[in-house]
Amino acid sequence: MSYELTTGAIEQIMTGEAVVKPVLQVLGSKMIAGSGGADRYRLLLSDGKYSHSSAMLATQLNNLVINGEMETFTVIQLEKYICNTIQPGRRVMILLEVTIIASGATVGKKIGNPQQFKAGQTSNEQAQSENKPVVQQPVQNSRTPLSSNMNNGPATPHRGLSSGMKVSQNAPNTPGGTPGKVHPISSLTPYQNRWCIKARVTNKSAVRTWSNSRGEGKLFNMTLLDDSGEIRATAFKNEVDKFYDMIEINKVYFIRKATLKTADKRYSSINNDYEMTFNQETEMIPSDDDKSLPSLSYNFIPINELEKHDSGSVIDVIGVVKHVADLSSVIGRQSNKEVKKRDVQLVDENKVLVRLTLWGNDAETFDGSSNPVLVVKGCRLSDWGGRTLSALASSQISINPDIPEAHRLRGWYDTAGHSADYSEFRSDGQGPSGSGFSTNWKSFADIKGMAVSENKAEYFTTKGTIIFLRKENCMYQACPQPDCNKKVIDQSNGFFRCEKCAKEYPNYKWRLILSANLADYSDNQWVTCFQDTAEAILGKSGEELGQLRDQDENAFDRIFTEATFKSYVFKMRAKVEPYNDEARLKTICMSATPVNFVDYSKKLITDIEAMLAA
Repeated sequence: MSYELTTGAIEQIMTGEAVVKPVLQVLGSKMIAGSGGADRYRLLLSDGKYSHSSAMLATQLNNLVINGEMETFTVIQLEKYICNTIQPGRRVMILLEVTIIASGATVGKKIGNPQQFKAGQTSNEQAQSENKPVVQQPVQNSRTPLSSNMNNGPATPHRGLSSGMKVSQNAPNTPGGTPGKVHPISSLTPYQNRWCIKARVTNKSAVRTWSNSRGEGKLFNMTLLDDSGEIRATAFKNEVDKFYDMIEINKVYFIRKATLKTADKRYSSINNDYEMTFNQETEMIPSDDDKSLPSLSYNFIPINELEKHDSGSVIDVIGVVKHVADLSSVIGRQSNKEVKKRDVQLVDENKVLVRLTLWGNDAETFDGSSNPVLVVKGCRLSDWGGRTLSALASSQISINPDIPEAHRLRGWYDTAGHSADYSEFRSDGQGPSGSGFSTNWKSFADIKGMAVSENKAEYFTTKGTIIFLRKENCMYQACPQPDCNKKVIDQSNGFFRCEKCAKEYPNYKWRLILSANLADYSDNQWVTCFQDTAEAILGKSGEELGQLRDQDENAFDRIFTEATFKSYVFKMRAKVEPYNDEARLKTICMSATPVNFVDYSKKLITDIEAMLAA
C-alpha cells in the first residue's frame, strides 16, 4: 500500500505558511534530556520532497515514542502544531496533536527521496541540491540518533526573540563547563535545553513549609528581572538549603540549568507566560556587574480605579496607611492551621479608601503607627464585600520606599490628606461611596418593604445590634480538604466519609453556620453568618468553638452570651428564594465591622443636613 504525503509541506511551514493537517513521515527521533526530568523528543520529519529535523514533540505525546507507536517510517497527520521563530529564517515546529495513519512496521520504507531542507534557500536552490548524489544511510529503530543536521541544527526555540535583540557572550565559566550565551528572559521557553540568563533579584520570599499526605517540604520563590522582562523562580527542599542564604535582593546573578514550565497566573503577577523551578543541576553565579540591569519597576493602579479591574487580578498598589486593625487569626483553608492576619486601610490622592489584608509574619510585624507609605507589588484584588486587596506569599511589601510616587504621597498626606474625608468601595462592587461609608444604607424595614428580585441580590449596609444568637446547630463537622466544606458522615470506626470527595478521612474540620437575630432602629431580621463572619462575631475560631462544645459546655455558652447586645456595621446580601413553594427573603451577613463612631457620626451629620435641605 502506498501512502501519500503532503509534498512541499515542510518548505511551506518553515517559511511561515499555514498548512492544514499535513501528512508527514517520521524518519527518526532523538531524546533530548531535560533538567528536572522533563525529557523531550526531537523528530526528523519528511514530506517526501524535503526532510527537516527542527521538530519537537510536545511532552504530553512522549509516550508515542516510548511505546513505539511513532517508530521510524511511521506516517502521521499533524492535527495541531505551532511554529516558533528562534532567529530570522529559522523556525522550530512543536507537535501538539498527531494522528497515527500507518505504523512504521506497516510502511516499512522511506517514502520518496527527501532532501534536507535548508532554511533561507529558495526552491530553485533546493532543487539544485536535489540533483546531487545522495548516500542512503541504513535506518535503525525509532530511538536511532538522527542525522548530523539534527545534532548540529538549532537546539531549541526562543519565544519572542526578535532580530533586534542582542545575545551576549559574557556568561561565566563553571567547573567542567564552557562559556555560554546570555539570553534575555523574554526568550526563554520550556523547549530550550541550554540557556543562561543574567538577572537581578528584585524579590525573595520567606521560606515556607508544608505537610500533607504526600510528605513534607519547604520552598521559597523570587522574582528575576533583566532588560527584556521578569520571571518567577521557585526552589524546593534541597535547593532551599543550597540557594536561600546566598541570594540577596537587588544583586545580579547568572542563572542556568533550571526547569521552565507554564506559569500559574493565580499565584503570580509577573508578566511572563513561563516560570522557573530550580533543580539539583541549577547554577547561580554572582555577577560583578550590577549597573547594566534595571531595578524593580511598578505598575500602580490608583485606588479609585480598582473597580475597573477583574476580581482575582494581581496588581501593584501604593497608598498611605490610614488605619491599622488589631492582629487576628483565622484557620487557613488549605493548611487547616491558624494563620495570623491584619487589615490595613490605604488611601491616596483620589480620597478613596481600600482594605488590604496582610498575612503571617507580615501581619505580625507590621507597624502603621506613623501613617507610612505602603507599597505592595503583586497583591490580589477581590470583590467580596466590595473591592478589597490581599497580600500573597509572593507579594513584595515595602514601607516608605525611596521612589518618586512614595515621596509625592507623603507630601500630600502630611499637608492635606490627614484631614480629608474618604470614601470606600460599596459592598455591591459598584465603585466608591461617599462619607467613608457605603451610600447604599438601608434599614431592615426598607429591605422588607422593597420588592427584592429572585434573580438579583440586593446589597446594603446597616448599623445593627445582635439580639439573639442561636447556638443549636451552629456548626458541623466538614470535610478536611481545603476546597471542600461538605458535611462528613461519622463511620463510627474512627473515620469520617465525605460523599462529595468519595473518600474517608481520620479527621474533620469545624464549619460555622450561625443564625443571628439583628435589630436596628426600624425592625429586626434573622440573618445567616458563615465561617469568617461568625468567627468575627463570636471572637473564636471554629476549631476553638468545637473543642469548647465538647469539653466545656459552660464556656461554650458564655461565648454566645458575651457576643449578644453588641453593635456592628453589617454588610448584607438579601435575596428572595423559594422555600416550600413560598417566596422568602433570605439575608446573609457578609461582614461585621465594629462601629467607628467618628466616621458613623459624620455619616449621621451628613444625613441630617440632607434632610434639612430637602
